[in-house]
Amino acid sequence: MDIQACANDIAHQHPQLATGETASMETLLGTLPANPSQAFSSAWLGARMLGFVPEDADFIAHAWQKQTDRTGAFEMTHWPCDPQDFDLPALDASHAFAPCPEALGLYAVLPDAGWVARMVELEVPTVQLRFKSDDANAIEQQVKAAVKAVQGSNTLLFINDHWQHAIDQGAYGVHLGQEDMSDAPLQIIRTAGLRLGLSSHGYAEMLRAYAVQPSYLALGAVFPTTLKRMATAPQGLGRLGMYARLMQGQSLVAIGGIDFERLPAVMQTGVGSAAFVRAITAADNVPHAVAQLRECMQAHQLIRAV
Repeated sequence: MDIQACANDIAHQHPQLATGETASMETLLGTLPANPSQAFSSAWLGARMLGFVPEDADFIAHAWQKQTDRTGAFEMTHWPCDPQDFDLPALDASHAFAPCPEALGLYAVLPDAGWVARMVELEVPTVQLRFKSDDANAIEQQVKAAVKAVQGSNTLLFINDHWQHAIDQGAYGVHLGQEDMSDAPLQIIRTAGLRLGLSSHGYAEMLRAYAVQPSYLALGAVFPTTLKRMATAPQGLGRLGMYARLMQGQSLVAIGGIDFERLPAVMQTGVGSAAFVRAITAADNVPHAVAQLRECMQAHQLIRAV
């Protein structure tokens, strides 16, 4: 079977992973990396046909090649999910960030400290302050107020982006996006004892984030979201499930466009938590929305524990 036929078969066998628009076959063949392996070339082309970006297709193809070498067979139905095929580095406790619960539970992403205080009253287990401002004094006051709001509670507080203020005020952790990961002084954050959450949008970003040994990985965006302009298409439930299988044992948070109706399917992929923004902050009845989301998540966590 030739490469194009194998790639077509891969795309046909894994329709749950398809997302976004794809280029024509002629264009894809023109960008196919030079590689003598049929497994690599077929897997790369098949991944691109499913809508994976080139960098993700590279990781998929290399993993498929290693899987083929390891098992002695090129199985087009067997999507690679074994950590050894992705060359996941062995974790080094001396360089890892402080751990957080594998199941962070209901995770509310909030615009200001007032919302943090409301979530503490509703006993939300994990919150993130995502306060957007260019005013350094306003940022400091918001982080300080958010930290004060969670004191004496069981709510874990992550601060989005503002790592220095998070350190200064003694927050539980910091959440960074991929664009911030390279610029932030990770060693300083680690030494301060803060937990670190990192966002990822596909294989390449997820594996890059994993190498930092963060406290948790955020995977998405699972569904379309209007909160920020995304460089990649929504990942979808199929891909989320593959990421969760590869990263099993890690603390994983699904992000992007999740609401109460979508939550059961999200939790069935194997993630330990899901993050919510508008499902909480835009709810007509916030306490009711929080109670619904929390009960749904707890039910799925009980099922997984059985």
